[in-house]
Amino acid sequence: MVLKIDNRIIKANAGESLLDLCKKLKLTTGKLSTEPLVAKVAGRIFTLNFVPVKSESISTEGLSTRKAIAASNGIVTLMRYKDSEGSDAYVRTAQFVIFLAINELWPNAVAKMSCSVGSGLYFKVSGAENFSVDILRDKIKQIIEQDITLERKRLSTEEAINYFASKGQTDKVELLKYRKYDFLDVYTYGNFADYYYGELMPSTSYLKVWKIAPAPNGFTFVFPSKKHPNKPAKLPNLPKLLKVYTLGKKWCELMDCEGIADLNEMVASGKIRELIRVNEALHEKEFSTVADRICRRKCKAVLLSGPSSSGKTTSANRLATQLRVHGKKPILMSLDDYYLDRDKILPGPDGTVDLEHINTIDTELFKQHFAALLRGEQVELPTFDFKLQKRVWLGHKLQLDSSSVIIIEGLHALNPTLLPDDMNRSLVFKLYVSPLLPLNLDNHNRISASSLRLLRRIVRDFEGRNSPVQKTISMWKSVRRGEERWIFPYQETADYIFNSSTLYELAVLKKHIFPLLTAVGPEEECYNEVRAIVKFLDFIQEADVDDEIPPTSLVREFIGGNSFYK
Repeated sequence: MVLKIDNRIIKANAGESLLDLCKKLKLTTGKLSTEPLVAKVAGRIFTLNFVPVKSESISTEGLSTRKAIAASNGIVTLMRYKDSEGSDAYVRTAQFVIFLAINELWPNAVAKMSCSVGSGLYFKVSGAENFSVDILRDKIKQIIEQDITLERKRLSTEEAINYFASKGQTDKVELLKYRKYDFLDVYTYGNFADYYYGELMPSTSYLKVWKIAPAPNGFTFVFPSKKHPNKPAKLPNLPKLLKVYTLGKKWCELMDCEGIADLNEMVASGKIRELIRVNEALHEKEFSTVADRICRRKCKAVLLSGPSSSGKTTSANRLATQLRVHGKKPILMSLDDYYLDRDKILPGPDGTVDLEHINTIDTELFKQHFAALLRGEQVELPTFDFKLQKRVWLGHKLQLDSSSVIIIEGLHALNPTLLPDDMNRSLVFKLYVSPLLPLNLDNHNRISASSLRLLRRIVRDFEGRNSPVQKTISMWKSVRRGEERWIFPYQETADYIFNSSTLYELAVLKKHIFPLLTAVGPEEECYNEVRAIVKFLDFIQEADVDDEIPPTSLVREFIGGNSFYK
């Protein structure tokens, strides 16, 4: 079989893995910044341990892979750490090594993946006598030095359930009861086995760059820097974000929904309807708390920011409702109306226009208007016409009175560049909105906030804009880059961080999104991303309970029926 690996042609002989071929082509470098980690073939991601030409009988998986290679005309693209597919494989490999190390050191301990902390992951550990981060660090180093080959093994679902039951991993046992397939692929070493919905790197020695730091009741594992992969990232201090995530975990306990298996039980029993009512009541209570704080501080403006599909628009409207209860006159404004005309935005060095950049906003005009409004002056506000791709003036004038509070929503709302130098900053309340989902698939597999936001956006783009899955996913990497640069650095400056996730929404979103995902074929460029989503949605029971979701719910912003859009 002739392959074209990173534009270099090579013949694959029987028994040679993709890694063997990379070595022949001298594409392996020993440096994480340039090292191939996984391979992409016709929209699918494969381990470098995959053997394209086998001498023995071909398995079903082998046939599937060969179809992918045929569809790509033998073109194989190597993914490195700079690519999301490569960094994802790096994270999954780290998970395997971490849980293997803990299993060997403290067999009776329970280790759980929690939330991301910048470029790190926080792990909570319980039941580990004399737990020590130093001991764990040494064990991880030892496993890496062993250069253990990471290959999958297929078990029947029954075998997998029996294995995890024997290890006391009831979280996995309960989750697998809902698996529709009669098999499960696991990674093993000795008597240890674990499952991840995605490929790992070829061996443990590929885990070249990392550090580990103590954290309350556990530790934080820090991954390589995205900009400089040959060294670990800096671990940010995010006390506000961690506090909100911890509160989310308490909500899980309050509602008896601490994992996807619990959610599935609620769907099966019908208790998900009560879960919806309690979750929505908790959100309403939080919006009321935010309004209380704004009024106590006598703020005249709220700057509201958050990443894509976090529910900013609905949050702004629900906060406005609560402010009215306090006798205030809330006024909604959008930073989008301060976009520069598209033909006035200069392209970057690569010739493309970065619409996420702060320079797309007329910051000087916004600062002038913002300062004037806070002084009580009348201002004519612009409107950005997205069809004309330019700013227009429609005679929309605004002047605040003693009871007015403006809520300014936008991607860059927390960026200090937007604040006038001589402004009284005590008049401004900063609100950050993000869905910090506290639910895991199981103790070893988390569902990231970005995954939830992508699901939300796919559903919203299709339901509201008739935009196909492929288009939404193709834009997602650019959206994520913009968030990393322009949103996340300012989240800790917020006066309040609002967790806009709901514990029930994955079961609801699945009904809307699953038909869209399963229609994407393996020939599509986004197939790997779709396949990864489908893999974890396969564990989630679909819920037909849209009638229970109130019209003001944040979830309605994505599935439709939001009363604020009427």
